[in-house]
Amino acid sequence: MSTHRHDTWELPAWAIEVVDEWDGSEADDESRMQLVIDLAACNVAEGTGGPFAAAVFDRYTGNLVAIGVNAVIPNGCSHAHAEMMAIARAQRALGTYDLGADGLDHELVTSCEPCAMCFGAVPWSGIRRLVCGATDEDARAIGFDEGDRPSNWQEALGSRGIEVVAGVCRAQARDVFQQYVDAGGEIYNSRQGQEPVEGS
Repeated sequence: MSTHRHDTWELPAWAIEVVDEWDGSEADDESRMQLVIDLAACNVAEGTGGPFAAAVFDRYTGNLVAIGVNAVIPNGCSHAHAEMMAIARAQRALGTYDLGADGLDHELVTSCEPCAMCFGAVPWSGIRRLVCGATDEDARAIGFDEGDRPSNWQEALGSRGIEVVAGVCRAQARDVFQQYVDAGGEIYNSRQGQEPVEGS
């Protein structure tokens, strides 16, 4: 039986250095997004995963709780998306599955709008605010399969009391996608994007 090389939610060594250099407790959406974009760009440059990153912040204090970078390929794990990693690491750090319980108020800042999987994870996580950079269309444009997310996804989250802010530093986040393509990054869709076999 094969074993995992390491914890799915373990960060690459370089990520700690990037976070240690960031002092943004009073930062606005753009500054927090810039941190996330820098993480995504480093993930590409270091060859440690896909062109996506995310971070969870405490909305009361502005403190950075946890970060995540896409680690699908190095982990051989389809759910190791940046948002999933950031959420899991935040929950582990705080000792709770509900990031919105008992007076907690957290936001997720992500370099791209959530795919179908990460969209589903947001309300279950207790996140109360979602800030996005690049769009679903930007990710699809370089070949990623973002899944069947509802067209009214922002309204759906809003109906659950989750504020959504989209398009923050979109061009910069999208540039990281192009860096990934230019570096020969693998587009890691299941079945390599093939249509399912009829009747399966």
